[in-house]
Amino acid sequence: MKFVGFNKGINLGGWISQCKEYTKEHYDSFIKKDDLKVIKGMGFDHVRLPVDYNVIMADDGTFLEEGFPYIDNCIQWAEDYGLNVIVDLHKTCGYMFDTNAVPNPDAFFFDKALQDIFIKIWEKLAARYASKADMVAYELLNEIVNPALENEWNEIATRAFKAVRALAPESWIIVGGVDYNSVSAVPGIKVPVDEKTVFTFHCYEPLVFTHQKAPWVAEMPADFEVSYPGSSIEYIREKSQQIPQARHGAIFAESMNNLKIDDNFFTRLFEPALKTAEKTGVPLYCGEYGVIDRAPAEDSRRWFNDIHRALEKHGIGRALWSYKKMDFGLMDEHYDGIRADVIKG
Repeated sequence: MKFVGFNKGINLGGWISQCKEYTKEHYDSFIKKDDLKVIKGMGFDHVRLPVDYNVIMADDGTFLEEGFPYIDNCIQWAEDYGLNVIVDLHKTCGYMFDTNAVPNPDAFFFDKALQDIFIKIWEKLAARYASKADMVAYELLNEIVNPALENEWNEIATRAFKAVRALAPESWIIVGGVDYNSVSAVPGIKVPVDEKTVFTFHCYEPLVFTHQKAPWVAEMPADFEVSYPGSSIEYIREKSQQIPQARHGAIFAESMNNLKIDDNFFTRLFEPALKTAEKTGVPLYCGEYGVIDRAPAEDSRRWFNDIHRALEKHGIGRALWSYKKMDFGLMDEHYDGIRADVIKG
């Protein structure tokens, strides 16, 4: 039960996804071949490549052939340096995890026309890269937000899974759950399972630590500070209660009561997914985890040490968010003093 070739990776966020400017100038300059060489040199074995549909598809549903070479190049550069690639559809027509980026994100789950476009995109990608099954995996869609849409997402994901599998029979297919790819949502993933299926989750727990001072988190004060590990789970919960987006989730589960904040904290967080993996035989993958550049560096070091120990202990592959910029960039100034320790983990 192992996601072979995808043990230790990093996200290329902000390149052809979540772009400040969707322009050729940005695409040509943000990530270059030498970046893949650097990533390999740091000991990573793969990159996760977030892709927004509008880089490769026009508003009328026709494909933009000029967008595909950026994916092509990333795959070729990765191959040149012995890296694997996850192609992650970060935004599809009508849906993105950033619910401010689309008019009505929940509409995607009830609009067959939008779902048909989603399938069309995946048929195009699967056909284009099926010959690279030894190094290219496919992640169907990033972070379904609304937990009430689990059944609808499972139906759409199943349809997409079958479409990809028909064209890429040997490729890994990665599927996440609802509630922002919560680890507690992994048991609710209901898609076809074969020997090349992977269940994914993201981990930014405790959110009030990893996203402290983040301007995009609702009602997050610019001077909000949280230490890690802090004094106790009660300290983390008290801090979380102050931020609406952090007032729910795994840290409030009864199973977390009186738990020390260390690598065992993450093991306990992962339990729902670990039990599902044991039951289904499907490997797990943590597709995003990281700490905002506004958090104290030494606290960040401790957080990474703990989560890495837990991930390694349970054989869960992972991809750090993110390589550069995006408020979490490993190569940016904030990480200068702890970068080596983060990479070593």
